[in-house]
Amino acid sequence: MGTDVKAIHQRDADLRRRAERVIPAGMYGHHSVVNMHLPPNFPQFLKEGNGAYIRDVDGNEYVDLLCSYGPIILGHRHPAVEEAARKQAALGDCLDAPSPRVVELAELFTSTVEHADWAVFAKNGTDATTGCLTIARAATGRSVILAVRGSYHGAAPWCTPWPAGVLPQDRANMRYFDYNDAESFKAAVAEAGEEFAGVIITPFKHIEGFDQELVDPEFARLLRRTCDDCRALLILDDVRCGFRMHLGGSWEPIGVRPDLSAWSKAIANGYALAAIAGSEKYREVASTVFLTGSFWFAAVSMAAAIATIGALRAEDAVARMARAGDLLKTGVVAQAGAHDLAIHYTGHPTMPYITFEADTDYERMTTFGSAALNAGTYLAPRHNWFLNAAHSDDIINRVLASTDRAFDAVRRAYGGD
Repeated sequence: MGTDVKAIHQRDADLRRRAERVIPAGMYGHHSVVNMHLPPNFPQFLKEGNGAYIRDVDGNEYVDLLCSYGPIILGHRHPAVEEAARKQAALGDCLDAPSPRVVELAELFTSTVEHADWAVFAKNGTDATTGCLTIARAATGRSVILAVRGSYHGAAPWCTPWPAGVLPQDRANMRYFDYNDAESFKAAVAEAGEEFAGVIITPFKHIEGFDQELVDPEFARLLRRTCDDCRALLILDDVRCGFRMHLGGSWEPIGVRPDLSAWSKAIANGYALAAIAGSEKYREVASTVFLTGSFWFAAVSMAAAIATIGALRAEDAVARMARAGDLLKTGVVAQAGAHDLAIHYTGHPTMPYITFEADTDYERMTTFGSAALNAGTYLAPRHNWFLNAAHSDDIINRVLASTDRAFDAVRRAYGGD
């Protein structure tokens, strides 16, 4: 580590050409380096991951500061998780009926997540957030859900950030407010009127490409009181943050518990799984909503999740990630100052993001990301980063060696500002 990665991505270029013939635009969603506005040197295809590192198809190795956009929380190929998945795979995965793992996981999940009295498992975050909205509407008999303007909750028509194919009626029962803005929220509640069914919100504001914003506890309490007064449901979208901010739920430290929560990403350390968790009050109505999917009961991911939660507890992983995040923040902020560059370092310590004050179209951030990649660290210029439990002090110091070179590249290209 510490030396430049290979300048030529020959195998990656060949795979891109082949993909363009058989996959629309060559790749789709947030796994497209084009859609995510990544610099040209970012690989489209990766070969493997191990611990804190990933390797592309041309053999270049990077410290992984994106963690597959969040799912990797213990590090790639964590031994206990892989062993649990291997053992279950030897027995079966997609069977005619659920395996005992679904009961074991539900017991473990509800004993871990403080506000959860029951859980339903699915496959991805969009399943979970959409399921929460459906349950809220079934519970209240109302139609309107409030959400933060610009916030990401998945890829369904009601929430996708891309408008292609989305009809006005797909979002006719959505109303919007601004994060941490009490007056904006109250106005949205008034607009919803008697059809106010619930609120969906992320634990902190993490809209791609913008400064992150931690929740104001008083604002969270306002949401809780308003939902109680209006008999609406408070839904916490913990898909991105779940198990990184707090093992018992991201808003536990501020004492605000949702009625429903949506989970995915990190709960099985990279295996495909999602969850809807809810309070006792909404157990019966949840049983009346038809929730299912072709692979929602697959047992391997559930075995992986059981092992993941066990490792998170045994390894004190949340505290370890927070320590790594604090070390990273201290180093990055000091480097920016040393290079005479004005940045904003925002977000939770385990999910930070930086922006340059002088940027007008992410030009400095793009240069920064490209230079960091060349120096051996994979991070996203327009997406928050993720820490995982494999990020030791030594590895964070390697990241800081990369970011120092990246700040130098920005300074040389644009000057100090």
